[in-house]
Amino acid sequence: MISLSLWEKESFYAPQDIIIVGAGLMGLWTAWELKKRKQSLRITIVERSITPLGASTRNAGFACFGSPTELLHDATAIGTEAMLQVVEMRYKGIEKIKAHFTEEQIGFDHCGGYECVTQNYPAWDKIDENISWLNKALQPITGNPDIFNRADDKLPGLGLQNFDALIENASEAALHSGKLVACLTQMVQSTGVQILYGTEITHWDKASSQIHVYTHQQINISATQLLFCTNAFTNMVLPGLPVTPARGQIIVTSPISNLAMKGTFHFDEGFYYWRNLGQRILIGGGRNSAFTEEQTIDLSGSEKIKQALETFLEEHLQPGYQYTIDHHWSGIMGFTNDKKPFVGEVQEGVFASIACNGIGVALTPIIAEQAAELLLHHF
Repeated sequence: MISLSLWEKESFYAPQDIIIVGAGLMGLWTAWELKKRKQSLRITIVERSITPLGASTRNAGFACFGSPTELLHDATAIGTEAMLQVVEMRYKGIEKIKAHFTEEQIGFDHCGGYECVTQNYPAWDKIDENISWLNKALQPITGNPDIFNRADDKLPGLGLQNFDALIENASEAALHSGKLVACLTQMVQSTGVQILYGTEITHWDKASSQIHVYTHQQINISATQLLFCTNAFTNMVLPGLPVTPARGQIIVTSPISNLAMKGTFHFDEGFYYWRNLGQRILIGGGRNSAFTEEQTIDLSGSEKIKQALETFLEEHLQPGYQYTIDHHWSGIMGFTNDKKPFVGEVQEGVFASIACNGIGVALTPIIAEQAAELLLHHF
């Protein structure tokens, strides 16, 4: 074990009230909420990577609360009430982001969003009826009686083909995930929260009222409480929690001359999603073509999914556009069976706040409030 200097022991590695594992969106928002409630708290966030390396900075940059076919699927799978509870948290989360940062700071773009549908959709014959039902159910959340609208006539002007219907959500937006995490990090550090990057937790033990946390770097820290915000990676150090990893892969094209497409787009219950980045196209998803293989924490990606994304783009982008694939990356999401994040105490003094089921950008600001209240209740 490395011998620490007296100065290090009394500053960087001094005993803490709370250690948060994971400096992604969940860990950052939770630290912010804890400090809001009790400024005197000594909080350190430890992050095993040089920058967060899971989903927070490796997603598609959507500010959305769910596409119509996804929400309809969830209403059937987990019940209408549970679906609406999750949607409300997502919607409030986006509003909270907008309240804390300027559009310029995080690249927030009120571009509007769409869901593309084909006649192969199982409920094709009820599409208008279901849109009407969703609008009525969501109005108390969004304040808009017509949050979703048919806009089929816009398809040709967007440069898309081989879709039969288009559902518009004018409130949907996009943002720059890296800028969001960077700005949130600065905001959290301004409250006195310390972040130790390149620090990986191996194990911990509890003695009296203190939890002693041990790291790969052979530098140890103690705290009264320990919170894991490690999403799909949680089972590496805290096995048995109800979270399943899901790799989300993304490709980005070269700039495309005269690209007509603008906005955020969804297809097939959200399993495919794409947007324009200026004159480029970002497209992600496709894991429903290889569910088992994509239940992994391997960030290297797969050629199978990459090819599925390229094929999807070729099929649905109008001919004549010339482009190459310039970027390819993966992020790791965490899913639960009931589509709800998991927030709870898993051992005495040890907590977890994980699994946003693919929409962490919108959910983490609100789930962090729940996590902060839970920790302070047990403090």
